[in-house]
Amino acid sequence: MFKENLIIQAAEAVFRKMGFKNAKMEDIAFEAGITKVTLYTYFQSKENLYMALTHKGFQRLLDAYYSSIEKNKNKSGLESSLALMETSMNFFANNFLYSEALLEYFNIIRTSDSGQNKSKLTDAIKESLYFNKLQDIHNLPFKLNYKEIERGKQDGSVLSKLDSMLITLQGWSMVIGFSKILYASGNAVKPLFNIDLNELKNTTLLSGKALLLEKGI
Repeated sequence: MFKENLIIQAAEAVFRKMGFKNAKMEDIAFEAGITKVTLYTYFQSKENLYMALTHKGFQRLLDAYYSSIEKNKNKSGLESSLALMETSMNFFANNFLYSEALLEYFNIIRTSDSGQNKSKLTDAIKESLYFNKLQDIHNLPFKLNYKEIERGKQDGSVLSKLDSMLITLQGWSMVIGFSKILYASGNAVKPLFNIDLNELKNTTLLSGKALLLEKGI
């Protein structure tokens, strides 16, 4: 397990420096200080290694969710739900490589009928243990957010009559939109149209709050 984690850390460094497409298995082996043969003993393809990194990123996102929920357990469901939304945006803003990997994973899920349409998956993805592990947990963030919104409805802080999962997915779409603007902006402090990223994040949170408080829907 130690060597497997060492390889994932090496892959993370190489992917961050070179990008997934340009990275080669020999680059990762060199970074990890092992032979290419040893690398293939643990990971038979670059795609499986990328899925391992994606799984690591997803676990970190979940840890951030659980930490946020624990921190806000004595606050209203509205406050906790908004904190989860902000947690997601902070994660995307501070973890570019993980965020890119997660979005790519969800794109695979979307285009393959949640992984059921095997014709849409590469052989490497089909055989990836980490892809299967991700499928087991990829709905957890949505379920956790749903639970906090439901708690808000029970304590009276969330006023919307919309289905809580619909609100969850709408909030997620706002976060994804925010993250894609981050990617388009690169390292610029002020991204597209010279808009400050903190202002964009605050506006997104206000939109999320309006959705949770809208009595008419």
